[in-house]
Amino acid sequence: MANPIVDEAKATMAKTQESLERDLGGIRAGHANASLLNRIQVEYYGTPTPLNQMASITIPEPRVLLVTPYDRSSLKDVETAINMSDLGINPANDGTAIRLVVPQLTGERRKEIAKEVGKYAEEAKIAVRNIRRDALDKARKQEKASEITEDELHRLEKDIQQVTDDATKKIDAAAAEKEKEITEG
Repeated sequence: MANPIVDEAKATMAKTQESLERDLGGIRAGHANASLLNRIQVEYYGTPTPLNQMASITIPEPRVLLVTPYDRSSLKDVETAINMSDLGINPANDGTAIRLVVPQLTGERRKEIAKEVGKYAEEAKIAVRNIRRDALDKARKQEKASEITEDELHRLEKDIQQVTDDATKKIDAAAAEKEKEITEG
């Protein structure tokens, strides 16, 4: 029997995992990945616009991103936005498109980035544990209010723990995959 408390906890934990995936996608791993540019906003006619909505982003070579704005007049704005971002890559403007050459990572930089991945994963696990605590609190309140029996409370606690364990495994797997991507370059 599905319980709304377990379902809500599961859905919230899934959102935490999606957030982690977005964060990990923005980490530079030494090769071109269009998700590196997801957080860049370009000032376009006075409105901050996501870069991926106003330009085509292609990967012509393993370490090169090619950004081609749909509106050529916005090329300078795109270049400025990339320069102002925390990307750390200098754009090369050829008049029609912008090339971003992703530099090779040094061994030391790979270790730093792997630590950053670990930090994101730990933050996600903390969020999952907080979701678990809130779900357990709700279940205990229901038991105190005699809405559920003690046996149902124990079953709920077990289900909530299972959902938490599953979410933690997925977080660990995503972090391990990203660390492998970074270290193997």
